[in-house]
Amino acid sequence: MPAFRQVGEKQLPQEVVFMAWSPKRDLIALANRAGEVLLHRLANFQRVWSLPPNENTGKEVTALAWRPDGKILAFGLTDTKRIILCDVEKPESLHSFSVDSSVTYMHWMEVTEESSVLTSFYNAEDESNLLLPKLPALPKNYSTTAKIFSEEKSDEIMKLLGDVRLNALVLGGNSGFIEIYAYGMFKIATVAGVAGSCRGLCLSSDLKSLSVITEIQGSLDSEAEITYFQLDTSLLSSYLPEVTRMARKFTHISTLLQYIKLSLTCMCEAWEEILMQMDSRLTKFVQEKNTTTSVQDEFMQLLLWGKASLELQALLMNQLTVKGLKKLGQSIESSYSSIQKLVVSHLQSGSEALLYHLSELKGMALWKQKYESLGLDASGIEEAITAVGSFILKANELLQVIDSSMKNFKAFFRWLYVAMLRMSEDHVLPELNKMTQKDITFVADFLTEHFNEAPELYNRKGKYFNVERVGQYLKDEDDDLVSPPNTEGNQWFNFLKNSTHLKESPLLFPYYPEKSLHFVKRQMEGVIDQCLQKPADVIGKSVHQAVCMSLYKISQSEDSTPQLFKLPFLWNDKTSNIHYVLFTILENSISKIYILRRNTDTSRSVSNGILAVEFGNFLNNSIRETSDSRCYSCLDAHFYDDETVTVVLKESVEQEGKERILAQLPLSSVYTTKDEDREFIWDSTKRLDEQSDEIPTHTVVLESQWRVLENMKAQYVAVNGIRRVSCVLSSNLRHVRVFEMDVEDDGEVEEEEEEETTQIAAEEPNEQNQSAENEDNVCGASAEELPDEIEEHESSLEP
Repeated sequence: MPAFRQVGEKQLPQEVVFMAWSPKRDLIALANRAGEVLLHRLANFQRVWSLPPNENTGKEVTALAWRPDGKILAFGLTDTKRIILCDVEKPESLHSFSVDSSVTYMHWMEVTEESSVLTSFYNAEDESNLLLPKLPALPKNYSTTAKIFSEEKSDEIMKLLGDVRLNALVLGGNSGFIEIYAYGMFKIATVAGVAGSCRGLCLSSDLKSLSVITEIQGSLDSEAEITYFQLDTSLLSSYLPEVTRMARKFTHISTLLQYIKLSLTCMCEAWEEILMQMDSRLTKFVQEKNTTTSVQDEFMQLLLWGKASLELQALLMNQLTVKGLKKLGQSIESSYSSIQKLVVSHLQSGSEALLYHLSELKGMALWKQKYESLGLDASGIEEAITAVGSFILKANELLQVIDSSMKNFKAFFRWLYVAMLRMSEDHVLPELNKMTQKDITFVADFLTEHFNEAPELYNRKGKYFNVERVGQYLKDEDDDLVSPPNTEGNQWFNFLKNSTHLKESPLLFPYYPEKSLHFVKRQMEGVIDQCLQKPADVIGKSVHQAVCMSLYKISQSEDSTPQLFKLPFLWNDKTSNIHYVLFTILENSISKIYILRRNTDTSRSVSNGILAVEFGNFLNNSIRETSDSRCYSCLDAHFYDDETVTVVLKESVEQEGKERILAQLPLSSVYTTKDEDREFIWDSTKRLDEQSDEIPTHTVVLESQWRVLENMKAQYVAVNGIRRVSCVLSSNLRHVRVFEMDVEDDGEVEEEEEEETTQIAAEEPNEQNQSAENEDNVCGASAEELPDEIEEHESSLEP
């Protein structure tokens, strides 16, 4: 019986450029050349969802990583230089941010270091949950027909916070670009001093050391050189409790900024273009009318004498119409009330929570003994608090504008509706006909304020009027407000204007009457980003190079395999914090696998070293006996767990058939004695491949834990030792096979794992009653996926 059980096989329509197993569930994420990100489950390799490429986010995926809890998937896009954090439950972007370089590799790790201070922080209930009201869930969408938001709510944004235990997303890119993001959101370090394009990253779980593999290109014609760097990140480790607390606060702040951004998006959706109808109709009326009377005078005559000119009558009865006026009134009322609710319940709640967390952060920054070394600056945080205060002021101003606009429009439309009914000689209801002197004064003031022709406005916006005042606050542009609030006669403004001391007082938030809500929000985001940047710069400068090793050269004539699949591969042993580097060097048509071991914890007595591994003949019945025992070349290698390496092998060039083999290599069979790997003395003036003859070599003959991959030109492998699964990819990047690696131990938990994964794809039909003939098809595929799935089912699984 084969050592590993095959549980799925698929011929994919697009070439796969990256694959990564979820650390917690039987799910594998794939990225293909078309720019799609797909999620498949272990059982029959069925698709759970797919996220198509997007012009706004990007189309060329170059890196992929799972958050350690398996709830968030991160991927990097090189064309837009953006990082997207996606919800595992559905193909939706929860958060995205821009970086300065194209990301070529990403690694998401969890800190396993324990201390009494950290444990108390992890176990303590977040005080903000006790002191702040729970943020209302965001409405999913606005129905333009029903004029209301759907009852379905969305609270996915809060998933960004995740577990309180510190985790870090490490990004590597071109030209030595390396950044570390706590919780995948807050940048805690911008690392310099590394040359070349990043090919691998590994941050130790105690935050003491960062290992980096880069590809350094000397000149266009020369061969690129693969180099290993070990960086000292001991500042992060020394101040781990402080880093965790600071990062948690900043993650709350980043999440709240995203919440405010989504709330503003909902407000923009609630505001409709129909609200601009009055402005455009009046502008057209000005352009077409022959009389010299102003529009304001025309309406004033209608108000005072009850008679309208023929031109105004044509505008009202033929273009605006009684039905159109009624619809416009309803749109304004429903739209304004929706925006008003969002400002009160979402925008103000989010802003107040933001103020709370920034104030807490300021308190931390004032504790200089603990936080000054991390670059936390109280003055910068004070500026951020001031910017949030200005945003709250602008949100309150919008509420006042909405309130006055709703009153104005209600009175104006009621009067105009009655006037138009009289023009059409329709019956006017008695309750509508009543109009007091106060009502007339109110409408007259509204006409005076809103119906003045403004030629300078026409030059700016192509219209003479700005009757609708709310939309200008929601426009994402740098221009000043068309109709800013009137502050003349305001006693508070006059008092501030005449008080020289209060003008510059830090107790008063600055007010920007000429600017839109979007502008003040962007200004607030900029100040907070600047406040976040300083710790990243300070911590980044503390990182220094401990080791630099030149490993080997790679020829430029290599195949066009995506860089994401190529060795070397970095691994961190979480229990001992030893970093391993796996790579291959071709010698005499045989690719040996090299294992470089670096001890990042000086308190442990584990030695640094390197050794090479060759694979001897273990397919006795299919390979003819030769004098050379080195029968296999290593194509790909990944750490399965801390004690095992999963490898893909092929028979050497001299052999015929060239079967591909999936095998498990126990490290215990390689590191047989403690001192054996110390025999090699590194010459720092030479590259490793120039000293390969002196490196101790072990020939391993596997007795079990291997399987021949028949009818498949296997080339690459992705593994997950926690879930005990592997996915093998062929050299054409389209043919995949999925295996359960430890079959004998997996029977009892299989049902529980299946239940866990089916929760993610609740929208797909239950496959319990699926017939055996259809097992390879994805029953829950959407209509647009079916052609691809049928094509996959019908195509032969060619190598």
